[in-house]
Amino acid sequence: MIGFVIKRILGAIPTVLLVSITVFLLIRSIPGDPAEIMLGEAADPASIAAFRAELGLDKPLPVQFVLWAKHVLHGDLGQSIFLNQPVASLVWQRLLLSASIILIAVGIATVIAVAAGLFAAWQQDKLGDIAVVTVATFGLSLPSFWIGLLLLLVFGIKFGWLPVVGYVSFSDDPSRAWQYLVLPVATLVIVEVGVLTRMARASAVEVLRLEYITHARAKGLSEFAVLFRHALPNAFAPTLTMVGLVIGTLLGGIAVVETVFTLPGLGRLIVEAIYARDYPVVQGCLLVIAIAYVLVNLVVDLLYPIFDPRIALE
Repeated sequence: MIGFVIKRILGAIPTVLLVSITVFLLIRSIPGDPAEIMLGEAADPASIAAFRAELGLDKPLPVQFVLWAKHVLHGDLGQSIFLNQPVASLVWQRLLLSASIILIAVGIATVIAVAAGLFAAWQQDKLGDIAVVTVATFGLSLPSFWIGLLLLLVFGIKFGWLPVVGYVSFSDDPSRAWQYLVLPVATLVIVEVGVLTRMARASAVEVLRLEYITHARAKGLSEFAVLFRHALPNAFAPTLTMVGLVIGTLLGGIAVVETVFTLPGLGRLIVEAIYARDYPVVQGCLLVIAIAYVLVNLVVDLLYPIFDPRIALE
């Protein structure tokens, strides 16, 4: 087990390095100079040049990357150009909020999707199956920002049950903080439950055709026992892979939902940093997302043998 974990971590190093180089080059290919943005259009060339030298932007790109990588290896993600704060603390604060929303939403979506997928597979080609597949397809076809705006309009403005804008952290007011997370979580649940339901259904349909399922039914077991005791463990493994992919994708793509609900999460931080040409923040955020993606997939691989005994770690 330990050897497998070490092997996967070592195998992830080239991926993280490639992501770092790609992000480093892409952010610098965006038109706009951080020094000019910070000092304004009225700044003279001498002041801009001096500020660029202070930020280290006057050095060649390979030198800039090597210096940044050396700091990263020591746990230092740099200093935000625009906010003048350590990037590590900024990313950590925003990551906690984004990760909370994503993990809660994916957890709820997984429970709903597995139950719906099993039911649809059990009712294959019948009215129940068609209804589940139709609802799932409809849900994954809707853009997340549209669902978010619709939920805001209905539950925030029309009924006034939940706050429309702003955010209160759990450290400030735990009793109110959850109210600001209900609609973002609901938005992600609606979007992701469709994808996970279709995967759960496809996996369950395959498993329900196997001989051991027929044998279980021949022994007189109830359909509930057949589905949840025998079909679910083997059918859940592919869905677990999709759950890992969904979590990783949402970490990098939650900016839309956070913008709609004005949440100070990691996605919004990236967008704001791109507009401000805040290179250290963008690089730090995307590096953390890449590492989180690798770790999520590692956890999925480690959980696989629990749900599918046919798979063993060597």
